[in-house]
Amino acid sequence: MTDTRTRILEAAARVFAEKGYHETRMDDIVAASAASKGSLYFHFPNKEEIFFGLIETFIGLLETRLRETLSGEQRGMEQLDTALRESLRLFEQYRALAKIVLIQAVGLGAAFEQRRRAINDRFVTLIRERIEKGIQDGSLPPQNAELSARAWVGALNEILIHWIYTGTPDLQTALPEIKAFLARSVGARQ
Repeated sequence: MTDTRTRILEAAARVFAEKGYHETRMDDIVAASAASKGSLYFHFPNKEEIFFGLIETFIGLLETRLRETLSGEQRGMEQLDTALRESLRLFEQYRALAKIVLIQAVGLGAAFEQRRRAINDRFVTLIRERIEKGIQDGSLPPQNAELSARAWVGALNEILIHWIYTGTPDLQTALPEIKAFLARSVGARQ
């Protein structure tokens, strides 16, 4: 990614987090990024593409970090624990981007919804694969891995949205309880 493009995305994240998608104007992003209008439009033809760029940047970062950390774990339940810990850590680190992805992208029309669903499905797949691995290695009982993965994503989504709005719970303090709840939900042995 070029420095200008990165600077524009970083500025856009701040502006979207502060003003929301609908209230943000391209001029706001130009001012916040100290880029020229020409540079902004060269990299992003419209506000929607900047927004999509932010979402893809955050999701790509999250997926990369998860795949890197998961490669060190062998058993399915260990991978699920690692994925949960790393996901919460990344959401804390990039709270403004998390707000954009989880809150502002919802309800912005068919194009946004289609991308949001595709992103959601990528995470369901990542979790489903870990549940299937847990079933194979005996750390989890037989179950509908797809349904269980969707339930995990839904539960985490709700916890994270509440945290974005209120700052509670402290994600690292709540991590053991969240892990225990999610582990019980897939029948993991304690």
